[in-house]
Amino acid sequence: MRRRLSILVIALVLTNVLFYGQSELLGPLTPDDIIGTHPDWQDVITGYVPSEQAVQKLKDISFPVQVEVFLGTWCSDSKAQVSAFFKVLDAIDSPLITASYVGVPRDKAARQPYIEGRDIQRIPTFIVSVDGQEVGRIIETPVKSVEQDLLDILIR
Repeated sequence: MRRRLSILVIALVLTNVLFYGQSELLGPLTPDDIIGTHPDWQDVITGYVPSEQAVQKLKDISFPVQVEVFLGTWCSDSKAQVSAFFKVLDAIDSPLITASYVGVPRDKAARQPYIEGRDIQRIPTFIVSVDGQEVGRIIETPVKSVEQDLLDILIR
């Protein structure tokens, strides 16, 4: 009886992982945290080809830019857009454009501690700041592309 129960519990856990993905990552994160727990994001990064023109213009940015990214490791839009952003930041390779990442839970009622005071309605949300002041956002899906929307925000 005990063995059957153990097998049932293991089967349920495996089913949960297969159908609902790996665990939610919450709070401050690094790209390595995300890719290490969700290696399928690496496939998106590898496959993404950013606009060379937009990347070159972003490389020419001569002032500090901070991007706060609120994401859900359970969210397909986060997987697509944040993975693309990882590739863009690697291509820019500038110490002037930095990013921080915050994982939020799928359960909207549990998000408050992670988004406190940030007015996050959709995931992912990229908050772009210059000199400590928000200058724009990319919300859920970019209008053009992550790199072009970021550039458009910064050259207004």
